[in-house]
Amino acid sequence: MFVSPAYAQAAGAPGGAAAFAQFVPLLLVFVIMYFLILRPQQKKMSQHRAMVAALKKGDQVITQGGLIGKVVGVRDDELDVELAQGVRVRVVRSSIAQVVNRTAPVAANS
Repeated sequence: MFVSPAYAQAAGAPGGAAAFAQFVPLLLVFVIMYFLILRPQQKKMSQHRAMVAALKKGDQVITQGGLIGKVVGVRDDELDVELAQGVRVRVVRSSIAQVVNRTAPVAANS
C-alpha cells in the first residue's frame, strides 16, 4: 500500500472556527470597499439628486459639457438654459454638474 492509514485519516474536514477564519479576510475586504468606495459614492449621488431637484428659474448652472448658463425655464425632466443673449438650449436635469449662483428666494411680505 502506498498511503498508510494514519495519513489518510489525518486529512479531515476543517473545524467550524477554522472555516470562519478563512472568510474573515474576505469579509474585511468587502467592509473596507463599502466605506472607501460605495458609501461616499452613494452620498455624492444623493447630494446631486437634491441639488438637481432644487433648481429653479434664475439659477446659474454649469452643465456636464462645461457650458455655463442661466435657468430660464423649468419643466419636469428638462430645463431651459440661456447660454447667451437669445441663445437658449433645453437640457436634461441630470446633466447639470454644478450650481454656481442660486437666486435668493423672494419674501412673501416684502
